[in-house]
Amino acid sequence: MSPWAIVTRREVLVRLTDKAFIIGTLIFMALLLGVTGWAAYQDSGVDHYEVASTPADRAMVASLEANAPEVDGSVRVSAVAVADASAARAALADGRVDAWLHRRGDGWELLTQSETKTSLFDATQQVVRGAVVAANARAAGTTAEAIQRGATVTSRLVEGNVDRENLGRAAGMIFAFVFYLSSLMFGVQLAGSVVEEKQNRIVEIIASAIPVRHLLAGKIIGNTLVAMLQVVVYIAVGLVGLSFTSYGTYVPELTGPVVWFFAFFLAGFVALASLWAVAGALASRMEDLQATTTPLTLMVMVMFFGSLLFQGTARVIASFAPPFSAVLMPIRIVEQDASAWEALIALTLLLAFTLVTILVGERLYRRSLLQSGGRVGLRAAWSAPE
Repeated sequence: MSPWAIVTRREVLVRLTDKAFIIGTLIFMALLLGVTGWAAYQDSGVDHYEVASTPADRAMVASLEANAPEVDGSVRVSAVAVADASAARAALADGRVDAWLHRRGDGWELLTQSETKTSLFDATQQVVRGAVVAANARAAGTTAEAIQRGATVTSRLVEGNVDRENLGRAAGMIFAFVFYLSSLMFGVQLAGSVVEEKQNRIVEIIASAIPVRHLLAGKIIGNTLVAMLQVVVYIAVGLVGLSFTSYGTYVPELTGPVVWFFAFFLAGFVALASLWAVAGALASRMEDLQATTTPLTLMVMVMFFGSLLFQGTARVIASFAPPFSAVLMPIRIVEQDASAWEALIALTLLLAFTLVTILVGERLYRRSLLQSGGRVGLRAAWSAPE
């Protein structure tokens, strides 16, 4: 095997057998399953309400029992017959019923004990309004349909729909968070492994056996493979969970944006991985690592929060500017705010940035890796002899 392939295999095996990595991956998968599972439960859940019914108001409560599911598919009402108003209040107080629907003055009142049953109230309001309008229409010698003809208001967007926009925003935020989490977690581990080998002087033995650039290539490729594997698992779990929610019909539409996300993630992650490796090479001890990695940590944080805070023209411009494009352009794609040609231009610029980063990072890494005795500055590393 080539030296870089040997290093790659070692990096992959080390990561995949690391307990912290395995536990962290399982925890994040559990969170994804929990969120999508809760959403699916909320979509399929049905609220059952017991409503007290006195003889004077029995017809209206019966109408509510029959028509509530048509108004709101998640609401079911069962009428509970009581003798009078005192019995209704007593049943409400001891918890035998959830509400009491009765006439009060010229209208109707839905009485609950200590909290408003929002879904029940909304369904009751529509059912009572329909019943009252129908009764008034009969008294006037017409029909409820004739009275309400032309009064219906519907909502429609020129492009897309509300659910699709909400899903796009949520998916974009998840993309940004996954990139932020992966680049930060793997980056810190990569820098830590470099400085650990340097501090223990193991790197001197490795450098005498294989070219330093092969060592760098193996570390970058190995960490990138594991990161991509982890992201594929996260996205797959998220899409499977999403298919069981009310947004399941939009899962096929996310296929294209997910492919774009993988492309931008790969390019952006490789660029950052080379810089994390350089940050590790510039340090001579673990104590120096915080100083050399702080600029990268801040950059990753700015990329993440910028992707959420940039708006308007600034957001569009930043989606073409590396390394911000690694996060922002996939978000614009999933929100259907960017066309294919824009994505191609942004990806080309990001790949060019990645190539430059690798070339610069390789020189800094190669010339600082074997230097010891303290933290190495960027200028000193760049001008150091081979």
